[in-house]
Amino acid sequence: MKVVVIGGTGLIGSKLVGKLDDHGHEAVAASPRTGVNALTGEGLAEALAGASVVVDVSNSPSWADDDVMHFFRTSTGNLLKAEGDAGVTHHVALSVVGTDRLQESGYFRAKQAQEELIKAAEIPYSIVHATQFFEFVTGIADISTEGDTVRLAPVQFRPVHSDDVAAALGRTAVGAPVNGVLEIAGPDVFQLDELIRQLLSDKKDARTVVTDPSAPYSGAGLKDETLVPSRGAQIAETRFADWLARQQ
Repeated sequence: MKVVVIGGTGLIGSKLVGKLDDHGHEAVAASPRTGVNALTGEGLAEALAGASVVVDVSNSPSWADDDVMHFFRTSTGNLLKAEGDAGVTHHVALSVVGTDRLQESGYFRAKQAQEELIKAAEIPYSIVHATQFFEFVTGIADISTEGDTVRLAPVQFRPVHSDDVAAALGRTAVGAPVNGVLEIAGPDVFQLDELIRQLLSDKKDARTVVTDPSAPYSGAGLKDETLVPSRGAQIAETRFADWLARQQ
């Protein structure tokens, strides 16, 4: 089948395109880099012609509250309209575990708005919620740093490898729409502050991690289970320690 991947040249999108190609599907990497811009609508009609499935893994270039809301509302609206015109029968979107519990954050309010647009449309859909990717764990320290101090809440954290997320999206894309949410998480459960503390220590990073239950995550407060999925989640195979060892 023809599967158009919006954001198909990014971290997840490029891996997804490769996996779909390997399984004999016609995967189209659609992004501004390839002349397809969901935010402006440029190239959408041409890219979606003959497509059965669209997978949206795009992300806003700016996380400022107004910018990110504009991005997800506008691009999703444009995409759903173009899909309807093209006869697409399955819309798949990548979102984040805990989105509905992180509504103090402008970014997650925008992701929630995206999901609501998808659910309200007439196109059958599947929304895949993933936990944080291994590749972005250190970035959590960066956005939580003030001076030489990193403030993090002592909450459960279950990161997942981007390869496993791409594989889950591929399985979802070629399967029947669930008209609901699927979750995927990594196999290991950590405490967020302890994991970052160990990572920075291993990298000989001089920043000090301070355990602070009130520390925000992308502007939102956390409870112990905010960032982890429900019991019915798909559990990926790749362990964080194994992935980290390969980065050395």
